[in-house]
Amino acid sequence: MLEPAYQADVVIVGAGVAGLAAAHRLTSQGVSTVVLEAAPVVGGRMATEKIDGFRLDRIGQLLSTSSPELRLAPGLDGLALRPFAPGVLLHSEGLLHRAGAPTGAGGARGALHAVRALTGAQRPLPGTGRPGAASWAPAARRGRAGAPLGSAVDQARLGAALARLAATPADRLLARPELSARQALAVRGLPARTIDGFLRPLLAALLCDPDLSTSSRCADLALRTFAGGRLCLPEGGAEVLPELLAAKLPPGTVRTGVRVTAVATNAVTTAGHGVLRCRAVLLATDARAAAGLLPGLRVPDFHPVTVVHHTADEPPATGAALLLDSDRGGPVAHTAVVSEVDPTRAPAGRALVSSTVLGPPPPDADTAVRVHLARLYGTSTARWETLAVHHTAEAVPAMRPPHDPRRPVRLLAGLYVCGDHRGMSTVQGALHSARRAATAILTDLGTTGSLHRAEPHRAAAA
Repeated sequence: MLEPAYQADVVIVGAGVAGLAAAHRLTSQGVSTVVLEAAPVVGGRMATEKIDGFRLDRIGQLLSTSSPELRLAPGLDGLALRPFAPGVLLHSEGLLHRAGAPTGAGGARGALHAVRALTGAQRPLPGTGRPGAASWAPAARRGRAGAPLGSAVDQARLGAALARLAATPADRLLARPELSARQALAVRGLPARTIDGFLRPLLAALLCDPDLSTSSRCADLALRTFAGGRLCLPEGGAEVLPELLAAKLPPGTVRTGVRVTAVATNAVTTAGHGVLRCRAVLLATDARAAAGLLPGLRVPDFHPVTVVHHTADEPPATGAALLLDSDRGGPVAHTAVVSEVDPTRAPAGRALVSSTVLGPPPPDADTAVRVHLARLYGTSTARWETLAVHHTAEAVPAMRPPHDPRRPVRLLAGLYVCGDHRGMSTVQGALHSARRAATAILTDLGTTGSLHRAEPHRAAAA
C-alpha cells in the first residue's frame, strides 16, 4: 500500500506557550510542523489588553529569573524580564515589612542567607490618623521588629529552610512525602506566625491558591524558585512571550482562526479547513478543550483569578515591590505598581496599579478592591481610575495531592498532550511539558537528534 501524503510531520493543536515552544523544538530538528489555533491570535490565557497606552494582563502570573525553562526554551532568547524589587513587601497590622530578599541565583550561595524584616515607620495620612505607605522607612520596635516573620530566631530558621530548598535538586523534592502545602508547612517546625504572615501569602501569589490546597511537592518547587532568583514580569505584557515564540517560527507554521473538531494519530479534522494528514498530533490546548477532543482526559479543578487594573496620577511609594497582605483583610491577595516594574506598560506620567483577587470575586469587586488598596498602600484611592476588571474562572489548574508534576505526555504512538495541566500550573510548567512532549515525539519519529541527548531526566523548578 502507498503511504498517504502527509501535509506535515506533526500538527499541534493550540498556540499557547506550550504549543509554540514544542513547535520550536520540533522545527529545529527538521520536523515539519503546523500549529492550529482557533482564536484569531496566539497566546491563550497569556493575553494582554491594550487601553489608552496601558498594557493590562488578563492573568497576572509571576515569572522568576531562576526558572531554567525560560533560559532553555528556543525562541525566547530575546525575552526581556523586568524584576520586582528583591523579596516582597508584607502588609500586617497597618505596617509594611520587607522580607525574603535573595542575594542572587547561583544555587545555594545565591539563596537566602537570612530573612530580614523592616518595620515600616509611616506618617498618618492627613485627616485619617491611619498610617500611610508613602513615607515608610526602615525602623525597629522592640517586640515588633520581626512581625509578621516572628523573632530573629524564627527568621533565621526561615532563611535556613529556604536556603536548603534552593540547594535541593528538584527530583529530591518530588520524592518527599506528599501532603497539602498547608499541612506540610504546619509539620515542619516553623512558627505559625511565620507561616501565616509570610509563607501563606507568598505561596498564594506564586500558585494562585489562597487555601494552600496545592501539593506540598509543587509548593516546595515554587519556594525553591523564589529562593534562587527574583520574581519578574515579561517586558511589554504577558502576550509578548507567546508572540515572540510565534514570530521566530518558520513562516506559515502558525495558522490562527482554525478550529479543530477531531483528532487521530495521523490526522486532524477542522471546521471549514478540511483534514490535515500527519504523522503525529500534539494537543497543546487548555485542559477542558483537550478533554473535548479526547474525552478520556482528566479535567482538573481550577483556581479562579480576578485582576483589577487602576491608574493614578502619582504612584504609591512602594516602588517596584510586590505587596502581599499578611492579614487577609480584604479581597486583594497581592498588588504592585506595575509601571514601576515595567515602565512600558503605562504611558509616561501615569501609574499602573495591578491587583489580584484569588477565588470567587466579591460583589462589586472594584469597590471592595479600592477599599482594600487604600489600606494596603496607605493612600486614598478615590481618584484612581479603573481601567479594567478581568475575571478568569478557569485561570490556573489546581494541583491538589496526589499530583504528578510529570504526568505522561505520550498517550500512544502518534498522539501526545502538553500544557500546564500536565505538570506544574505555571508558565514554566507549561514550557517544561512542551519540552517533554517534543522529546517524546522526536523519539517515536526516529528523529532524536541533539535535543533528545540533551534532555535532562528531572523536573523543572517551575
